[in-house]
Amino acid sequence: MITRITTVVLLLFVQNYHCEQRRLSSRVVTTKYGAVRGFINSLANRQLQHVEVFQGIPYASAPIGSLRFMPPVTPPHWRGVKNADHLGPVCPQKLPDISNETLALRKMPMGRLQYIKRLLPYLKNQSEDCLYLNIYAPAVGKLLYIPT
Repeated sequence: MITRITTVVLLLFVQNYHCEQRRLSSRVVTTKYGAVRGFINSLANRQLQHVEVFQGIPYASAPIGSLRFMPPVTPPHWRGVKNADHLGPVCPQKLPDISNETLALRKMPMGRLQYIKRLLPYLKNQSEDCLYLNIYAPAVGKLLYIPT
């Protein structure tokens, strides 16, 4: 769960710089499970370099059915190139009830309430099938784009 929250925080960091462009990368990275293609974020702040982003890369099989409550199992291999261009589901979480802000503020500081509100859109897609990696890396070399 800490990894997932860290990923969401990194995502918020990257998105706070208002990405001007989001295009599939021409670079294909081969993993032991299959090939993946991420996308390049060109950030609005010209002082920051481009970021190559790979989202929703499975690192284990879904922990459902007979795999529930078992150690992670190697994910199935895939053929072709998997576009790693969207977030995977978030692991199920019990969020505090913030529908009544007055009551919520009796249980938490204002900063936490605001933080939870910012995270809610990213926590809507929850599933037990949540074993995915999101990787953010500086884009290196000449940037080529594949039209979307």
